[in-house]
Amino acid sequence: MAQKIRIRLARSVIGSLPKQRATVRSLGLRKIGSVSEQEDTPVIRGMVRVVSHLVTVEEIK
Repeated sequence: MAQKIRIRLARSVIGSLPKQRATVRSLGLRKIGSVSEQEDTPVIRGMVRVVSHLVTVEEIK
């Protein structure tokens, strides 16, 4: 079984760049506090890095 990460939207996307808003949306996050579980791949990690100031990440074992 592949590793997963849990991504939580911690801050609002108001005032962020349109590219960052699109990244948050593509991670499956909509409102503050919403949570998405994704596979731990380099693509997802790169997306998280782009919006690291808006989200919190924890690894799921």
